Amino acid sequence: MATKFLSLACIRNESRDLSPRPHYPSMPRYPKGVSSDEEKNMQGSESKALFSVIGMNCSACAGSVEKAIKRLPGIKEAVVDVLNNKAQVMFYPSFVNEETIRETIEDVGFQATLIEEDANEKSTQVCRISIRGMTCTSCSSTVESALQVIPGVLKARVALATEEAEVHFDPKILSCNDLLQAIEDTGFEAVLVSTGEDRNKIQLKVDGIRSENSMRIIVNSLQALPGVEDINIESELQKLSLSYKADVTGPRNFMKVIESTGSGRYKAKLYPEGGGRDAHKKEEIQQYYKSFLWSLVFTIPVFLTSMVFMYIPGLKHVLDTKVVNMLTVGEVLRWALSTPVQFIIGRRFYTGSYKALRHGSANMDVLIALGTNTAYFYSVYSVVRAASSPNFESTDFFETSSMLISFILLGKYLEVLAKGKTSDAIAKLMDLAPETAILLTLDHEGSVINEEEIDSRLIQKNDVIKIIPGAKVACDGFVIWGQSHVNESMITGESRPAAKRKDDVVIGGTVNENGVLHIKATKVGSESALSQIVRLVESAQMAKAPVQKFADRISKFFVPLVIVLSFSTWLAWFLAGKFSGYPKSWIPSTMDSFQLALQFGISVMVIACPCALGLATPTAVMVGTGVGASQGVLIKGGHALESAHKVNCIVFDKTGTLTKGKPVVVSTRLLKNMVLREFCELVAAAEVNSEHPLAKAIVEYAKKFRGEDETNIWPEVKDFESITGHGVKAVVRNREVIVGNKSLMLNNNIGISLDAEEILSETESSAQTAILVSIDHELVGVLAISDPLKPGAQEVISILNSMRIKTILVTGDNWGTAHAVAKEVGIDTVIAEAKPEHKAEKVKELQASNSVVAMVGDGINDSPALVAADVGMAIGAGTDIAIEAADIVLMKSNLEDVITAIDLSRSTFRRIRWNYIWALGYNLLGIPIAAGALFPSTGFRLPPWIAGAAMAASSVSVVCCSLLLKNYRRPKKLDTLEMRGITVE
Repeated sequence: MATKFLSLACIRNESRDLSPRPHYPSMPRYPKGVSSDEEKNMQGSESKALFSVIGMNCSACAGSVEKAIKRLPGIKEAVVDVLNNKAQVMFYPSFVNEETIRETIEDVGFQATLIEEDANEKSTQVCRISIRGMTCTSCSSTVESALQVIPGVLKARVALATEEAEVHFDPKILSCNDLLQAIEDTGFEAVLVSTGEDRNKIQLKVDGIRSENSMRIIVNSLQALPGVEDINIESELQKLSLSYKADVTGPRNFMKVIESTGSGRYKAKLYPEGGGRDAHKKEEIQQYYKSFLWSLVFTIPVFLTSMVFMYIPGLKHVLDTKVVNMLTVGEVLRWALSTPVQFIIGRRFYTGSYKALRHGSANMDVLIALGTNTAYFYSVYSVVRAASSPNFESTDFFETSSMLISFILLGKYLEVLAKGKTSDAIAKLMDLAPETAILLTLDHEGSVINEEEIDSRLIQKNDVIKIIPGAKVACDGFVIWGQSHVNESMITGESRPAAKRKDDVVIGGTVNENGVLHIKATKVGSESALSQIVRLVESAQMAKAPVQKFADRISKFFVPLVIVLSFSTWLAWFLAGKFSGYPKSWIPSTMDSFQLALQFGISVMVIACPCALGLATPTAVMVGTGVGASQGVLIKGGHALESAHKVNCIVFDKTGTLTKGKPVVVSTRLLKNMVLREFCELVAAAEVNSEHPLAKAIVEYAKKFRGEDETNIWPEVKDFESITGHGVKAVVRNREVIVGNKSLMLNNNIGISLDAEEILSETESSAQTAILVSIDHELVGVLAISDPLKPGAQEVISILNSMRIKTILVTGDNWGTAHAVAKEVGIDTVIAEAKPEHKAEKVKELQASNSVVAMVGDGINDSPALVAADVGMAIGAGTDIAIEAADIVLMKSNLEDVITAIDLSRSTFRRIRWNYIWALGYNLLGIPIAAGALFPSTGFRLPPWIAGAAMAASSVSVVCCSLLLKNYRRPKKLDTLEMRGITVE
């Protein structure tokens, strides 16, 4: 299981060919009017072209491009990927060429560029950038738009919840530094987190540097090392960022070079010590906390002088003492105390407003800045007029501006605190890796000559690490000495500890149960399986769910609309007071009609909250994908999460999905006089080149007929051919051997006798797979292969049926076996003897009938169907291709996790709906109340500082609502499920 699971380390989002959406009917195999002779000539004339398509925003855009391409003559297939801004076209060059296709795409209204054939996966690079200073969806949309218009950027996603950007770009056109500069130009701080190319990257802080010359000497020394690819310097922090080839060098080498360069004067250590992202989060939380405390230092006295001391006779007399004309001591004190809050502590709101307005957008900072400045500068006007007039009594709102900023800072502090908890799943995954490791130094004979405890981030490839009982495995590698049992449940889901001895593979983050192991490191740092899982979860949390578009559309006009509403509120109340539209008794004794109208306008401005809407979806997706990862269900982003909750039809593969995927030959029936050993030799020789599980079962069976001293080298094979979904053909010892199903025999004009038909019926009725063997065009034998069902398969299908989800079995196996298995598990609809393309076609047929289809599979032959389905679910122990093609990976390879994935997605989207109801309902109710809707009937009005507190609370409440998903528990039916004598706990 562990060895198979290491295939997960091959997962790269950028390597996935094209995303499965949108789907449109496939074109005919050849253009209309092509004769059968021309068809034969065209068999090898197909070409494939990949285009970069810029400007697509949704599935409708992709659909228009795909339809336009398919209208051209000579198009075999066209798939448009709106997520990666690509179009892949299969065509016949004798009818159409790449330039015509490109021009057709541009005629639809999109910019198209042909991606050359020799461009491999490396031609698209992915980098993750931390962006500091974003406050709402308007900010994230501004940055995203700025990135998307840069030439060479294929795709850019900016997530407000994680405050990160994921950018897919062509490294031949621009670099990561260009992207960082583009973000800086929008007014936000950008820090590079990682790049797809520079997977091995480390940051070092160097103590002891006194001049730039010292730093230059160190950099020159490091650049001379083999394997060092790039060095970035931050002189102010005395920090170095190094990209390197892990096969050649590593972090301990860098530290030794730095320390030896200055004869011991320089000391290098890992930076930051607690991990970059965590350090940034802690720093942000600390900043808001300090700002809030400082604002309280000034705001509390302002509040006391305006709201409390005025009712204490002695203090009231002091505060009402005149300074100049009608200017009082209390007003001077409030002015002096509120000014630092407004312009120093509240500086972040001015900065945020300037950045937003400079790029033609408006965010939450604009509302706060307008509201607080209105209150502050009206108060300044009022006290200045009082100071210059012998009879004007001023009424100031200094407490409004300072208290408003204090409550908003408190809300932001609580918000970042809560947002930090949404990524707890990643922190828990990263915590699986130990902090330290025991590094062994060996002599030439392999004996241990030294042990040293080091930071696990300093492990380099080919290091020998000692793992003591009870300790975590520090990195991926293989055992070179010792034997033990390793608990791999946290990675693979396998509950029983796996036995490990020499040459066995171990996974970083797993726990050594008993004996001591010496392992040789093969994959360290970001190359490890654990890091790949973390990267997959991070990428999933970055991906926007389609429902997020709702909030994005609202955010574009939300702030301008609120400003208009605020001004309209002030104007309406002011005019009503001016022309006696309401009784004078409504006006509080401490203010006039203008000031009352001003307070209503400010309250409307500060109570409206675009942040709550912007956080409704991403925070829930973050928590949902994190909870899924902790339960062994890796969901690749918001799109998969949203599609999964709509699923009403699930297509199951048979081998390795419903069954254990470990078939064994249970019987052999020969139809001709032949030595069984010779029969098995010929069959195994033909099948040894196939990756199919049934082929492996046949080879393992043939090994039993060999002596212990005999090697596993089979007879030489010529003209080997694998016929997908049918079997194999080969020439072995100058004899033509065909191994496969009944249709393969009939296609090769091989007769099937009555005895063979009886054996087939008998085998298939027992839910076994019959493999026919022909030698020199004569049927000579039948192999019966059994693949037992997975525990609980029947119960899982039963639960899905109770959830009103239709289940279908699609397999390449024969009809008899397929029906027997389907009957045993309780599936009514069966499609058997299906080739990979037939599986995908069946999925498309179901989608055409308005079904939302999930495909569950594990093999290479399932990948077309996994891509075609609305949601592809890959069994975690399956092949690399199946895992890459899927939207959801079931790490534990348990069928019940299919139910967990669907139920979790439903729970997540219920939470998203509640978030939207709360955020929208809050604004729809709060704005009228702030505008004074209840004032005429009840006398109730919302002071601006309370409105500001309510605004801050709305964002916090939405994040906390999403955090409740952390309490998710899978359906109780699964907790008490009796799976053929095995209780799942």
